[in-house]
Amino acid sequence: MLSNKEIVCPNNLLDKAQEKKGIKVAVVNAGKPLPMLSVQDAVTENLIEPIFIGNKEEILKCANDLKWDISKYEIIDEPVENNTAKIAAKLASKNKVKIIVKGHIHTDVLMKEVLKREYNLLGKTRLSHIWHMTVEKEGKPLIITDGALNVQPNVKTKMHILKNVINFSNRIGISRPKVAVLSATEEVLESVPSSLDAAEITKLAKDENLEADVFGPLAFDNSISKKSAAIKGIKNIVAGEADVLLVPSVETGNGLVKMMIYFMGACAAGVVVGGKVPVVITSRSDEAQARLASIAAAVVALD
Repeated sequence: MLSNKEIVCPNNLLDKAQEKKGIKVAVVNAGKPLPMLSVQDAVTENLIEPIFIGNKEEILKCANDLKWDISKYEIIDEPVENNTAKIAAKLASKNKVKIIVKGHIHTDVLMKEVLKREYNLLGKTRLSHIWHMTVEKEGKPLIITDGALNVQPNVKTKMHILKNVINFSNRIGISRPKVAVLSATEEVLESVPSSLDAAEITKLAKDENLEADVFGPLAFDNSISKKSAAIKGIKNIVAGEADVLLVPSVETGNGLVKMMIYFMGACAAGVVVGGKVPVVITSRSDEAQARLASIAAAVVALD
């Protein structure tokens, strides 16, 4: 059942990212093979100019193993993992880097620093995580949010997540995204709290005149399958044609993404948005092409 398909970074994301060249990024606790390889790939694609933070000896060894001359890039020698996150946040707060890229560091350690008020990295909306999912190199993306950061968001938080994903969708060329607000059912039921949230979000999106078609509750099948939506008699522009799945909880989003990766060979480009700098928080198990795609997504997310 597991896919043997090679994961590839989608061209549409790379093309959009390449419109902005040589973006300064902080690579947090660099010096491990996979993070270094993905950063090398992003440099080769003319996306970024890295500042490496971490154990200088390990960083240089990794670069040497990759036969990559990094002599023209800045290396900030810091052997203590927790301190590398502080340095990255400080660089971002001083506008010396535009993106923060997670290397070999725990996500909670990195995000704890990003969220500190002293660095002034928070924006007008709450931070949220976006997955840009593609199965083919030229395929249409499916965007899933939030499957990594906000664990059990309430309606207010989901509206922040919605606004962030509309903004990101615009940046990848979807001028008016179709957003399905997911639940376990397409009916509004008191016994299913996520269906109540979905109905309220649908109303709020309309009241606030957001530049998106937002509809819910929708179950997964009638969000992505026109046939399923038709059988169930759901008549809405979003039904069966969703660009975005706004999930009710982190478990739902994480499960959908992992199933697409492992069963379909999907490329998952993940980025934290809503702050003053995008943050790339890849998993240690992510392949290099997915890491490259995540960096490309962060570049695209820039103002």
